[in-house]
Amino acid sequence: MTTDATLASHLQELRRGTVVVASLTVLRTPGYGYSLLETLSEAGFEVEANTLYPLLRRLETQGLLTSAWNTDEARPRKFYTTTEQGNAVADALRTEWARLDDAINDLSTPTTPAKESK
Repeated sequence: MTTDATLASHLQELRRGTVVVASLTVLRTPGYGYSLLETLSEAGFEVEANTLYPLLRRLETQGLLTSAWNTDEARPRKFYTTTEQGNAVADALRTEWARLDDAINDLSTPTTPAKESK
């Protein structure tokens, strides 16, 4: 596997979890799939519709999102909203993300070797 392919694979794995956190956070305000795609894209999250829609269904099955159809407009749209449980999971994931970010930054900072005890 080339370096580019290896990097692409690792980036895909890294993004997979971040899209869950981002979606649960954004959908605290009700939104439909396409608007979520646009919001995520504007924020720098590259996600395809064929990845996002199954994710939304999975999060709904897990009780982290609820959905309701809005038929007031010409095109019916399914709106998703983060549940109380989804908010709790999003908060926990963001807290863990911050902890991991701090840990990685700590690992990236050169340290002075500890002096040996005499």
